[in-house]
Amino acid sequence: MAYTAEINRSNPTAFLFLIDQSGSMNDQMSSCKSKAEQVADVLNRTLASLIIRCTKAEGVRDYFEIGVIGYGGNGVYNAFQGMLGSSVMHPISAIEKSPLRIEERKKKMDDGAGGIIEQSVKFPVWFEPHASGGTPMCLAITKAVEELVPWCDSHPNSYPPTVLHITDGESTDGDPEELTTQLRQIQTNDGSLLTYNLHVSTSGANPIEFPASEMGLPDAYAKLLFRMSSQLPAHLIRYAQERGYTVGTESRGFMFNGDIVQIVEFFDIGTRASQLR
Repeated sequence: MAYTAEINRSNPTAFLFLIDQSGSMNDQMSSCKSKAEQVADVLNRTLASLIIRCTKAEGVRDYFEIGVIGYGGNGVYNAFQGMLGSSVMHPISAIEKSPLRIEERKKKMDDGAGGIIEQSVKFPVWFEPHASGGTPMCLAITKAVEELVPWCDSHPNSYPPTVLHITDGESTDGDPEELTTQLRQIQTNDGSLLTYNLHVSTSGANPIEFPASEMGLPDAYAKLLFRMSSQLPAHLIRYAQERGYTVGTESRGFMFNGDIVQIVEFFDIGTRASQLR
């Protein structure tokens, strides 16, 4: 199908993030932060970027609806808290109004004279890092189905939802592949729901970005996540190519062994849905 529907306030699109918050997400990455902390930072930065994309002179336009589902030792849950804790999906304007807090962070910048200075920046936080217990991936995918079937029923002419799944371990509650197949059968008139998967790791293996086949993937788990990932629509192929990735018509929205750079790029490419009015 086309994946060409114009995104506007009458026909928004949806992004649903599925975030593994199992105990292994406590492992430390090369940034000296845990995987849970690193993913939280990138997700919060991504939410801020999505708000900027929707901001016009009169305010934030509701081009996107956003949800975050966490899963781990506490089961499956809405990972938003506070004012956003009452439901999973929210218009982007509600997200803009409801961060849990605004932190002051240091950002290194070029001082214009060949040196580096640190500058304080405002960093809104909506999503908190957490890591405990097992990996109930099947329950998380089932929750995504429950949220996105009614969403598509209410938005039949919209660019279909995108599910961005971040995990570092195998499912502990069954085989998620069949459930993901069911998830991808959800659709609008513009196409079937898109699922993208990123494997975060502290291993020294080389990252594999947007592969076109299972060949070269190191193990059965990586191959499973590849099969659970959608092929990239034409406009995302072009965007990924512009960012320097080697991708083609068979490439899927999957990254293996992603480090911090790959996580940032994964979120950025995965949320480039069609054209905004």
